[in-house]
Amino acid sequence: MSSHQSNHISFGTDGFRGIIARDFTYDVVRKIAQGTADYLSYRYMRTEKPAVAVGYDRRFMSDRFARTMAEILSVNGFDVALSATPLATPAVSLLTARGYGIGIVITASHNNHHYNGIKVKQNGRSAPPSVTAEIENYVAKAVPMKPSGAPVTVKDFRPAYVEYLNSRVPAAKVQAKLAGPVVIDFMYGVGAETAGELFNSKNIIRLRDRHDPLFGGISPEPVEKNLQELTAAVKKHKALFGVALDGDADRFALISDNGRYLTPCQTAPLLLEYLLSKGQYKGKIVQSVSMGFLTRRIARAAGLPFDETPVGFKYIAEKMLSEDVTFGVEESGGYAWKGNLPERDGALTALFVMEMTIKTGKTISAMYAEIEKKYGKSCFVRRDFKLEKAIPNKHSFAVKIKKKLPKLLLGHKITETNTIDGLKIALDNDWWVLMRPSGTEPLLRTYAETDSQENTKKLLDLACRLVEHK
Repeated sequence: MSSHQSNHISFGTDGFRGIIARDFTYDVVRKIAQGTADYLSYRYMRTEKPAVAVGYDRRFMSDRFARTMAEILSVNGFDVALSATPLATPAVSLLTARGYGIGIVITASHNNHHYNGIKVKQNGRSAPPSVTAEIENYVAKAVPMKPSGAPVTVKDFRPAYVEYLNSRVPAAKVQAKLAGPVVIDFMYGVGAETAGELFNSKNIIRLRDRHDPLFGGISPEPVEKNLQELTAAVKKHKALFGVALDGDADRFALISDNGRYLTPCQTAPLLLEYLLSKGQYKGKIVQSVSMGFLTRRIARAAGLPFDETPVGFKYIAEKMLSEDVTFGVEESGGYAWKGNLPERDGALTALFVMEMTIKTGKTISAMYAEIEKKYGKSCFVRRDFKLEKAIPNKHSFAVKIKKKLPKLLLGHKITETNTIDGLKIALDNDWWVLMRPSGTEPLLRTYAETDSQENTKKLLDLACRLVEHK
């Protein structure tokens, strides 16, 4: 995910990230820009060079870093358009589906304010690992050209993105039909600037929408611990629900009408069940391996194929581009469905939830109660714990643990194991646990889902013991 070594730039799960002034500097931006230009020059040496769109978020110096990126690409002979304003990451993805060969976003997504980063977009989604690996190779040996001082073309890309969102869910029409208020927490992120005009009706209560490069002292990540203000506002205003967008507005979180934070493992089934109720979707359901099994149960009941990918929305996007996929979801709060870009989009998901409550005439809590009654309960917990040393090879770790597994875990048979990203163990009652070493630091990420907090904790504790005795 991030790199803290200026001599090694890695695009990780979703882009390069580093601490400003230590890992993320003008020199690093110039080097990445030149490496990207060298890659594109080689890739398109026999054809016309692709146009490049450069966007940026609300972070400290993002606009200046973006201009530097644009200047280096421009002096290398590329037709570059720099966003006139801070721009949501999915808006840049949209540009790469509408004429721009590649999109670059200066953003550190949900990271703390002292980070910045770079995401690369292509064909309406994050550039695949094959492309970012090539760019990394070129960056390693890049010698940046000096900017010529020629002016960089600046364009306002927001209208195109707003038009795209409205074409999927007509914002004004939907919001006029809401039976009560909805609270939107922008977490001081770029969503307030890019899509803010869509959420200006009398039924919308806006939180944390002003520009604050410090993000109010927290990381702009829409997880439960960061959404206390949103939860309080939902209760205070007796809102239909509350939503939160992360720093670059691609992630989404949901607070129900009774003030309950719903994990992505609980939100995804709501969206999927509503999507399938329309009766026009027959494709595969795809999710990251760290997601829960409620979605799998819904897919099973609907007779739809189901698949899991490594962690990172780019893997889901690849499936959506190459196969007939109805719905894709990742554990960090990224959702996409057929008919839209193969990209997570927080604003679009927010509009979709509004539509869902209007069309069903039900509260979020009532809909989720129906999900649990029909498909069972989901109690999902993620826990990260420190290791004595980093585990460099995720696959060999998984194979080693797999060989030493007992026949039963917590009295239940192991029905399947998955080693596409760490080791995921599924039991005969649909409980599961995933162990994912970081690879870059001495950290083990563990995820589990059962029918209760108590059982989930037991499963996580068991996973820790398995690793300690590997």
